[in-house]
Amino acid sequence: MIKAPRGMKDTLTPMSEKYTYFIENTTAIAKKYGFSFIETPILEETALFKRSVGESSDIVGKEMYQFTDKGGNDVCLRPEGTAGVVRSFVENKSDRIGGKHKFFYYGPMFRYERPQKGRLRQFHQFGIESFGDENSLEDVSIIVLLKEILDFFGVNYEIKLNSLGCIECMTPYHARLKEELNNTDGLCSDCQRRKDTNPIRVFDCKNKDCQTLLKDISRLNESLCKECSTHFNSIQSMLKKLNINYELDENLVRGLDYYNRTAFEFISSDLGAQNAVAGGGRYDKLVEFLDGKPTPAIGFAIGIERLLDMIEVPMTKREGYYFGAIDEDAIEVIYTQATIFRKEHKVTISYDKKSLKAHLKAADKINAKYCAIIGEDELKADKIWIKDLEEKIESLVDCKDMD
Repeated sequence: MIKAPRGMKDTLTPMSEKYTYFIENTTAIAKKYGFSFIETPILEETALFKRSVGESSDIVGKEMYQFTDKGGNDVCLRPEGTAGVVRSFVENKSDRIGGKHKFFYYGPMFRYERPQKGRLRQFHQFGIESFGDENSLEDVSIIVLLKEILDFFGVNYEIKLNSLGCIECMTPYHARLKEELNNTDGLCSDCQRRKDTNPIRVFDCKNKDCQTLLKDISRLNESLCKECSTHFNSIQSMLKKLNINYELDENLVRGLDYYNRTAFEFISSDLGAQNAVAGGGRYDKLVEFLDGKPTPAIGFAIGIERLLDMIEVPMTKREGYYFGAIDEDAIEVIYTQATIFRKEHKVTISYDKKSLKAHLKAADKINAKYCAIIGEDELKADKIWIKDLEEKIESLVDCKDMD
């Protein structure tokens, strides 16, 4: 028997119902904030992620599904969504138009890592990307949008917040940080690699020994330039005015190299060790890195699988019609009636003759509101027996009246 690859799962009922419920409602909320749908290819050039996500990231260093296709192109399955949206933004010359551009997306992402609870090799994300607005209020709006989504689904969470500064305050800090790290013995191999490529990412290390060693290392928020400090303070001030609770986390640097200034993460104690539900931040230089016109940008991504275990789909009201036949000769008649009815209503048709009890059970299973049946007597009288499964009311209706 052929099975799905390790770390990749089929999405079946009831999880598929949760997925569609999540997408429908998250999409509706995103549209309220002025975002429109974008879909980018699952397959992209590997160079896109090396230039954007960064060589120092675990994604590029360890986790990408990378291969050479039949045309000799170095490609990979997308490991995250932002880079593809930025590539599309530049390729379609949206950066040259100016103004503000807001997109949302959802779909599968791929990372080759050890499958465990909360981590799959094929997983799904819902993401938001906002281009063209450097105002700190846009940072707040993005956080508020993510908060509204999680509140809608009744998810318990805490908000972690930090600033990663800009190139002006990051450059001297990197030099000082690298010097401090060079004088720190016992760091893991990942941190040894990161200190030479993007030293700030050592703070993202989950190794407990490293966290102990890094406890007294200088943090960037102590060295923010005046503009970055003002930007970050403005965000905090507005969040407080909106009565949105958050916690400053000086270790929050996110796992991707393209972030600058605002970084945020929503975590939930209901998830266990892999407790991040969603996260994001600013990436004001990424459009420029990918050969576009300098454009400020900010976004977030939600790990859908992690969220689905935490939400419940509300009970839906009975809906639509179930059509079935008790007599063999009535099957074509019931099919014809159902086909006509389907133009205006949700209809499920049974192609097999069954007992009335079996049809009622089938109609109840799909949560139909009405069960419409033709048996031998109804066929002779040119009528259809209908039962309202919600009100428990039965009636006989002329076939011509069903048209």
